[in-house]
Amino acid sequence: MATERVAKTSMDSVCFSCGSQGPRVFYGRKDVPVHSVLLMPTREIAVNYPKGDIALSFCRECGFIFNQAFLPDRQEYSSSYEGTQAFSPTFSEYARGLAERLIDRYNLRGKSIMEIGCGKGEFLSLLCELGGNRGVGFDPGYSEGRIKSQTGSHITVIRDVYSERYADHIADFICCRMTLEHIQGVGGFVRALSRSIGDRSDAIVFFQVPDASRILREAAFWDIYYEHSSYFSPGSLARLFRRCGFEVLGLWKEFNDQHITIEARPSSGRHFPPLAQEEAPDALGRDVEHFSTHYTAKLARWRRDLERRWRNGRRVVIWGSGSKGVGFLTTLDLRNEIEYAVDVNPYRQGTYMAGTGQKIVPPAFLSDYRPDVVIVMNSVYAGEIRQSLNGLGLTPELIIA
Repeated sequence: MATERVAKTSMDSVCFSCGSQGPRVFYGRKDVPVHSVLLMPTREIAVNYPKGDIALSFCRECGFIFNQAFLPDRQEYSSSYEGTQAFSPTFSEYARGLAERLIDRYNLRGKSIMEIGCGKGEFLSLLCELGGNRGVGFDPGYSEGRIKSQTGSHITVIRDVYSERYADHIADFICCRMTLEHIQGVGGFVRALSRSIGDRSDAIVFFQVPDASRILREAAFWDIYYEHSSYFSPGSLARLFRRCGFEVLGLWKEFNDQHITIEARPSSGRHFPPLAQEEAPDALGRDVEHFSTHYTAKLARWRRDLERRWRNGRRVVIWGSGSKGVGFLTTLDLRNEIEYAVDVNPYRQGTYMAGTGQKIVPPAFLSDYRPDVVIVMNSVYAGEIRQSLNGLGLTPELIIA
């Protein structure tokens, strides 16, 4: 199987957030695809795509979790990187509401916006369109022509990873959503951003990352995959930003508590106590222990259930071909038990799941296939998925991962 237990002993490593010695490994997997949402045009390419290892380590000093086995040079961010969720009405509504709140909260009207890891540019476009702002984005996976906004002429996207050599692009509002978890040297990255901002005390920094504490408490093994080298809780994220020269203004959860949001600005030198939302490293350590104790039983339950359904001739599909889907299929090593993955993103349809090779199909495909069971890879989309199935005249059993 693709999953294996890892001894809970310290390995030769240093925390990439605080620099402490000896974080301990608590979870490991061998031979997982190093990319989850890079488009795989054939099943052969998908199944044989390069593999890497996961060795999740926990730093008791700051609470940061990271993959000790992560190799940054294995990553291949290009225009074939297709991770956007913008084709979902649920996500589009959420993103628009978030953009409106940020514009009102920080009076982002006629301002300069910078987004690190802007993907295909949808959120940057929203901020610029709704607030009359001008924007610059950084992402090697950007594709020309994907921004349909009327403000397209006010947006520049640089197809590169952000680094200090772009320090002259600092803006009034610096945004980075669902990107920091892809970066290994998080301490160096956030410090470099702080140096680039300098003494501009009016510059606001806004970051979002997945909430690792939820993953641990729910034993959500499908939320652990190679592309994510770094995992944060509210406390570890806030401590990282303070160590790197920022004053934390706000810290909360979004998107059904799946995302942690942090707002910060350059530190004035004054000392502020931790926010109420920041758990201590010891508290997160208990979540780590909970995950270590419970994830193998959860894996076993999923395997038993899916093998039973397969033996009984039940047709099962997953809905959601992104990273969660890849994490789910590869960790459980599912091939025959699940034949297809469904996705509303037309760019992903007709390609194949990294590692296990299931074909990615549009929702309309299910009219003929008529699945008995649909596994929803993200609970946020359950209502949208049920509505789509009803529109197709289908009433399969819905299981929320």
